[in-house]
Amino acid sequence: MIRRIQPRSVPRSGAPFSQVVIDDRYAYLAGLVAADLPAGRIALGDPALETEAVMQAIVDILDELGLGCKDIVRADVHLSSLDDFDVMDSVYRRFFEKDSYPARTTTESPRLFGDSKVEITVQARLKD
Repeated sequence: MIRRIQPRSVPRSGAPFSQVVIDDRYAYLAGLVAADLPAGRIALGDPALETEAVMQAIVDILDELGLGCKDIVRADVHLSSLDDFDVMDSVYRRFFEKDSYPARTTTESPRLFGDSKVEITVQARLKD
């Protein structure tokens, strides 16, 4: 059974997508950028602060689902410039236990929503 959820921690969007889709095994979170988040908008332009804001929003969403970062199995990170990779990576890694990182793809996507520099999408495994 597929469920679609609008988490309390993220503002509702008028765009045609679901913020979270859950099937029998996984929670799929839509990509988040700092421009999506009231607290993140003040971070716009700083890839470290944007990564912090987006990852904290992901933590909040997962918490609403009874999950945590340890349940993330895959992450896709889009950067407006790969020059920001090390800055993003240094913040991103703080959200995970050492050597317990999800599979991840990082790509350069020069035009992210709202002039954001970082967009992160995750997939998390539901508890048995």
